[in-house]
Amino acid sequence: MTTEQELLSGLALTTFRLNGQLLDVAEQLARPAGLTAARWQVLGAVLHEPLTVAAIARRMGLARQSVQRTADLLVDSGLLERLPNPAHRRANLLQATASGLEAVGAITPQHGAFAARLADSVGPDALRRALDNLEQLSWALEALALEDVSRSASAAE
Repeated sequence: MTTEQELLSGLALTTFRLNGQLLDVAEQLARPAGLTAARWQVLGAVLHEPLTVAAIARRMGLARQSVQRTADLLVDSGLLERLPNPAHRRANLLQATASGLEAVGAITPQHGAFAARLADSVGPDALRRALDNLEQLSWALEALALEDVSRSASAAE
């Protein structure tokens, strides 16, 4: 195995572990507000602007179907509402209701406290560098995926 392959494998395994750890923390933070990590994630996506299910899925890197199921549960529980979408008649926009905003607001103090403890543990500069590096890796992977799609389309012609 080449060094690059070892690095990619290590990156993938560490990212999978980190994802699981972050989901565990999110579950613990969301539970007292009556939410799950998945419901908090979808609610959080529409706090600043209404979005379609497809847009939420793209932003979060999730399957559209799983976002749809979670959004339906949030609508049924009164935490999200559907709005008409002037750009697409069949794809409604989703927006947090007052109850949805309240539920997310209930998480904020514990979220802030945990974020402060994490920053104290590794340092705020290390957290910033980690975020910057993860964003750079995400953009690179997205660009490479688009290149692969273009190559496949060219090969099929």
